[in-house]
Amino acid sequence: MMNRANSRSAVRIYTAALFGACLAAAAFSGPVYAAGEDTSTTPTCPKGEVWNSKTKKCVKQEGSLLPDSDLTSYAYALAEAGRYEEALSILDTLKNPNTAVALNYRGYATRKLGRTDEGIGYYMKSVQLDPQYAKVREYLGEAYVIKGHLDLAKDQLARIKGICGTDCEEYRDLAEAIENPSKM
Repeated sequence: MMNRANSRSAVRIYTAALFGACLAAAAFSGPVYAAGEDTSTTPTCPKGEVWNSKTKKCVKQEGSLLPDSDLTSYAYALAEAGRYEEALSILDTLKNPNTAVALNYRGYATRKLGRTDEGIGYYMKSVQLDPQYAKVREYLGEAYVIKGHLDLAKDQLARIKGICGTDCEEYRDLAEAIENPSKM
């Protein structure tokens, strides 16, 4: 049985291989796959469309037709693919945008767009909703590294250690960011 960190690493390896296969088969213009928060993959669709996990196909972006969980996962897949503005647009369609996960992804996309202070605000709201959510603590710590607040980043690292230990991906990624702030 795989632990969460190994499972997520396997997904990233699978995703990289799948991405390479998609590039090789670009003539078919199928979706390119990006890793999601969980151990499954969420395809990215052409602009204006979203992935419907029930029908397993891209559909026109209409927030009211899809569950928030699909839209939230899809927003993360877009953000992981570097499509930050589109991710924010998807998050704008949520019926309940005030969940720990949705706020974390909104923070991630805004931070990646260079709006670090705004991202920190979303991360803080996410932490208030779920203080045990390690991924938001990692991203909040990374934002603090960007701002040069290594003491605050180290505080988040300690909190992650209390949530999932030192072997989880969130701990390792934030520890690396603290050790190499110039790579942020």
